Amino acid sequence: MKLNELRNRPGSTHARKVLGRGIGSGLGKTSGRGVKGQKARTGVAIKGFEGGQMPLFRRIPKRGFTSYDTSKYVPVNIGRIQAAVDAGRVDAKGMITIDTLVKAGIVRRAHDGMRLLGDGEVKSKLTIEAVYASESARAAVEKAGGSVTMTRAEKVPEDKKVRKLPKRADANPKAKKGDKSARAKKAAATAGKTEKSAKPAKKAKK
Repeated sequence: MKLNELRNRPGSTHARKVLGRGIGSGLGKTSGRGVKGQKARTGVAIKGFEGGQMPLFRRIPKRGFTSYDTSKYVPVNIGRIQAAVDAGRVDAKGMITIDTLVKAGIVRRAHDGMRLLGDGEVKSKLTIEAVYASESARAAVEKAGGSVTMTRAEKVPEDKKVRKLPKRADANPKAKKGDKSARAKKAAATAGKTEKSAKPAKKAKK
C-alpha cells in the first residue's frame, strides 16, 4: 500500500448533483422541484408541518427539564480511595483532591470536582477535599479519624425544608388587645350623635 493508492471506502463519498443543466440530464429547468408551489421556492423549510393538524412534536409528552447548572462532577466512592491507598498509589498523609486522583490514574478527568460517595470501607486516616460529600461518606471518614472538606455546601431539597405557616394577619394591627376596633368606635360615635339629634315629642294640648 502506497500513498498514491489510498482511496475512500466505496459509498462514503458521493458526487454532487448537477442541477438546471438541460432536460437531457433529468434535473434541468425545475431541477427536480416540480412546477411552482411553496416547496419549489428557496428559503422554505416545512419541517414538522402536517397540514394544520397538531404536529407530532407537540402531541408527544414532554419529560424532564434543562438545568441551568451545567457543572459535571466525578463520583468517587470512599472504598475506591482506600484501595488506592492500600496499593500505594495515593499518599494517605497528604490532602486527597480530585487532582491527586487524576495524577494517580484513578480518575480520568477532573471536570468540575469530586462528589464523594459512601460505598466501601475506610481504614486509614484520610483528609479529603471534595465539592460534595454524602452523609454516609463523611461519617465513615470521620469514624476512621479523618476529615472531609466540602468546597461547596450541599443544597437542601425543597421537600426536606421545614416550611413555617404564615401568621394570620390582624384586621387592625395597631389596636391593642382589649381595645375596641376602629369600626366599633365609629359605630358608637354615630349612635351617640343620633341620640342627641333626636328631639323629644311635644305633648298634646288639652
